[in-house]
Amino acid sequence: MNRWTLLLLAISQGLAIAAPPPGHPSPAQAREMLMPDKPPMPAELPNRGKVLSSMDANEFTYIEVARGDGGREWIAAPKMALKAGSTIRYEDGSVMTNFYSKLLKRTFPSVMFVGQVSVVD
Repeated sequence: MNRWTLLLLAISQGLAIAAPPPGHPSPAQAREMLMPDKPPMPAELPNRGKVLSSMDANEFTYIEVARGDGGREWIAAPKMALKAGSTIRYEDGSVMTNFYSKLLKRTFPSVMFVGQVSVVD
């Protein structure tokens, strides 16, 4: 018998699988610690700025942001509705330089792809 057959046999016979050692998280608890379902609160996102403009392209929204230090940057986030003048918070992401969007037919000198943006006002 191979190990899969033995495993199926053990499960069908109602045999218990060993629990983790005392003080050790279960697999479900470990997953929750590493990949929590609850996203961070807006105040926990490290970057803040005002939306200058935004445009949608497929599943992304490209957002021009005025940072508090006077600088500007482009970020790309999952598609969302935004209004110019809104204040947002966003996470750090992967930066691509000289990024060309075929759909928008434009090159961004730099764009940071992020997974989460929250409107704070």
